[in-house]
Amino acid sequence: MGTARRLVDRQLAAWNLDEAVYTTELVVSELVTNAIRYGKGPVRLRLIRDRGRLLTEVTDANSASPHLRRARENDEGGRGLFIVMRLSTHWGVRHSRHAKTIWSEQRLDGGPPDTSDLLDAFDVPDTAGL
Repeated sequence: MGTARRLVDRQLAAWNLDEAVYTTELVVSELVTNAIRYGKGPVRLRLIRDRGRLLTEVTDANSASPHLRRARENDEGGRGLFIVMRLSTHWGVRHSRHAKTIWSEQRLDGGPPDTSDLLDAFDVPDTAGL
């Protein structure tokens, strides 16, 4: 996982997209973790910068579709795709004959995403009054 984050950091620095590093690292971490855990190798990561957007693609050799679910309070997992969904402008799955690619699109011209409601994914109590 550290290798994927380092590659993302290096490529985004080359593109002068420092403001996208944090969000992209989270998206990549979740997608690569899912590909390693539930997919089949090899796992491929691709970043594409195109007309004001950044596409992240993670491909593995398992054609089974991922499942978006709402994790319960005691669940140790199950939040990854929800996090990707909340951080992305769009996201989806593309299937080929022997693989699948999960992709995420981030807009580069609209500022950082509002991540305040991501706390719901982790069942964190409201601490605004503290």
